[in-house]
Amino acid sequence: MSADRLWTPSAERVERAGITRYLRWLSAERGLRFDGYEALWRWSVTELEAFWASIWDFCGVIAHRPYDRVLDRRVMPGARWFEGATVNYAGQSLWRARDPAWASRTALVFESESRPRLELSWSELAAQVGALAATLRRLGVGPGDRVAAYLPNVPESVVAMLAATSIGAVWSSAAPDMGPLGVLDRFSQIAPRILFAVDGYRYGGKAFDRRDVVREIVRELPSVEALVLVPHLDSGASVDVARRALPFAEAVAEPAPPEFTPVPFGHPLWVVYSSGTSGMPKPIVHGHGGTILENLKTDALHLDVGEGDRFLWFSSTNWIMWNLWVATLASGCTILQLDRNPGHPEPGGLFRFAARERATFVGTSPAYLSACIKAGISPREEHDLSAVRTLGSTGSPLTPDAYRWVYDHVGADVLLASISGGTDPGAAFLTSSPTLPVYAGEMQCRGLGVAVHALDDEGRERIDEVGELVVTEPMPSMPLCFWGDEDGKRYQESYFEMYPGLWRHGDWLRLIPRPESVTGVIYGRSDSTINRHGIRMGTSELYRVVEEFPEVVDSLVVDLEYLGRESFLALFVVLRDGGAAVPDDLRSRLVQAIRTRLSPRHVPDGVFAIREVPRTLSGKKMEVPVKKILLGHPVERAASRDAMANPASLDWFVAFARERDARGADDPG
Repeated sequence: MSADRLWTPSAERVERAGITRYLRWLSAERGLRFDGYEALWRWSVTELEAFWASIWDFCGVIAHRPYDRVLDRRVMPGARWFEGATVNYAGQSLWRARDPAWASRTALVFESESRPRLELSWSELAAQVGALAATLRRLGVGPGDRVAAYLPNVPESVVAMLAATSIGAVWSSAAPDMGPLGVLDRFSQIAPRILFAVDGYRYGGKAFDRRDVVREIVRELPSVEALVLVPHLDSGASVDVARRALPFAEAVAEPAPPEFTPVPFGHPLWVVYSSGTSGMPKPIVHGHGGTILENLKTDALHLDVGEGDRFLWFSSTNWIMWNLWVATLASGCTILQLDRNPGHPEPGGLFRFAARERATFVGTSPAYLSACIKAGISPREEHDLSAVRTLGSTGSPLTPDAYRWVYDHVGADVLLASISGGTDPGAAFLTSSPTLPVYAGEMQCRGLGVAVHALDDEGRERIDEVGELVVTEPMPSMPLCFWGDEDGKRYQESYFEMYPGLWRHGDWLRLIPRPESVTGVIYGRSDSTINRHGIRMGTSELYRVVEEFPEVVDSLVVDLEYLGRESFLALFVVLRDGGAAVPDDLRSRLVQAIRTRLSPRHVPDGVFAIREVPRTLSGKKMEVPVKKILLGHPVERAASRDAMANPASLDWFVAFARERDARGADDPG
């Protein structure tokens, strides 16, 4: 790949960078000196104990009890980190509220389509957290109990998460654009005692009443003992349910000081969800300590944010980036919260908000940047973005042309922090550094403490070739477990089956040696998980909806991710009448069912009729081989016909790929 360098940090930017301060600290406190980023990275993944202990000290982890040792064994899964230490995520996030110099400063700024603008100071945020935590205790919630939320990106979501985690309860959330089936598939696995929910929301100027969905969720979750309602669409809204119900305002009405229950480093913090190819969504459990450490490291050394920064990452509460956004409170950032369609009523609405609030960091997705490019806007000509130092992007691969657009139309001297990680590890594999140059289409570096490599099918390391993304050493933020996976079998199968003892993430990765560091390019998913705008869903979730239709005998769904073009989600159905085309009425009903019962993010771009679904001899749907064929791989390399129950079924997809390529990948056909 040609080295198209788009940005080089100034001497001033390098001088004031958090990673520069860290290097000086390592020299003064540990006697360690490194010749460039790659040398530092190699040390961080070789001397794991020394590296993570240095992050603990440099970033100032607040421990109620010190740790006995950093790491028991270098194994995956099962590594135990910082045993003996007790911490609390919410306490790490809100300690500045106790400092008189910080109490009156702004902690959170909120703007919405549904409600007036709001600012909360550090003391006001902490007061609401303390009051709500006291209410949760009165409702009987204690350490280990689950607290779930069906809430949009509003201040109450932040308060509820911090209140629940402050008492050692386990948090889990879903956004209200998700339908009841998707929510219940997630929350039914963790049996929450308390549910926070919203009456509705407004998006793109349109109101969505979710009270019927809330009633259904409560009805189908017998574990829920109380509902806390956040009136968002209608300030006077209520929801009648056969459980105790109280409005959020009542839940925070009685003042109480915030208290932070000390919990072990590996105590469950929250459950997030990422799906594989079969079964229910994976309920991934992250811990207090690992999350604290990883996010403090990310903020200080990679995103280069800290005290005084105004941090915006536009996100849904379904997405792990919402968790990362809240986590910047622990680094002293003011978090900027936008609850609206970022492209309504104008394509550059996100940039307008960022300019008005003097954001220093703006995070978004390639999908939003692509929409801005298509709209032909130039944000830096329309808005004052002089405060923005860094633009973050994640959720899918960012194309070289999009990189160039950022430097032409957002800012010539911004750090484009294109990163790739995941809900699963709670961390970024490929990330940014304010001391490294930016090359078009490439993520700047591998994360410190993250032993990322690209391997071929035989497990051999590849450089400058596409291979499977693997992590070869444990990290503190890796999942503690999957909720309910008592023997760890599902956890093992999800990440460690292909390369025993190594985390295989399911992405295609190319690592590229550059003079300053090893950069990276992600080429989409190597498995069949559907990745839409950063939200991953298993194919089985769509099959459950699609195959309930009496007209559909069988189905196959494939998410085609093209580097340089938009992804294309294709749904293939076998019709009961054997038809060769999907009737318009059935197509509309399928799309509507997926939109309302699962998620509007996972509506297919095209629905096609096929004769039969390719299957292995054991009956498994061959999603990955079909995906490879549709992306242009030779059929003989994509699948072994000898291992198939119906090898001739592949011929339809070979012809479809050939026709689609001739028409152009964006033609739905």
